[in-house]
Amino acid sequence: MIVPLFPLQSVLFPGGRLPLRIFEQRYMDMAKVCLKESSSFGVCLIASGQEVATDGHGAAKPYSTGTLAHIAEWDMAQLGVLGIVAQGGQRFQILRQWTEPSQLLRAEIELIPDEAVQPIPGDYARLVPLLRAIVAEQGDAGPAKPHKFFDAGWLGMRYAEVLPIPAVAKQKLLEVEDSIDRLEIIYRFLDSKGLLPEA
Repeated sequence: MIVPLFPLQSVLFPGGRLPLRIFEQRYMDMAKVCLKESSSFGVCLIASGQEVATDGHGAAKPYSTGTLAHIAEWDMAQLGVLGIVAQGGQRFQILRQWTEPSQLLRAEIELIPDEAVQPIPGDYARLVPLLRAIVAEQGDAGPAKPHKFFDAGWLGMRYAEVLPIPAVAKQKLLEVEDSIDRLEIIYRFLDSKGLLPEA
């Protein structure tokens, strides 16, 4: 599967929503194609380089694991600036990538199978009330419905989005292969900060 890539200074998780402002021509053209064809693009955290191409600095180099995205909403309230909401889909691994003359990155990717729905085991249930409160506070800016507070994978991805940790740490959480392992990391972090409710 070949997709255009959109390297960013932030991480998009499966099931997540990421508002973006697009003004570079390469991404304007990409977005037009995605809207016309209902196609996807890949969102990856930048490993090195910059989001915006400048003279002497071409496309940024992304991490090899990213998330497919489709455009869930769009508007152009300001001339020359396209506002979109990217909806996170399946994770992927980059097999090879190249830069087009427009400086748009394109990659051949391999999709990572979706995590199976798993019930939330034991003490990890303590994570649910706090996330419920966070999602309620986010309102329309929060994750897309349906909300799956019963699913360990969904719970972990939503926490990974909102935790006040560096983008590289969020990338590591995206790359974790097992949803229970991801919950364990998040649980230990919140417990160490005294943020979990009493059992």
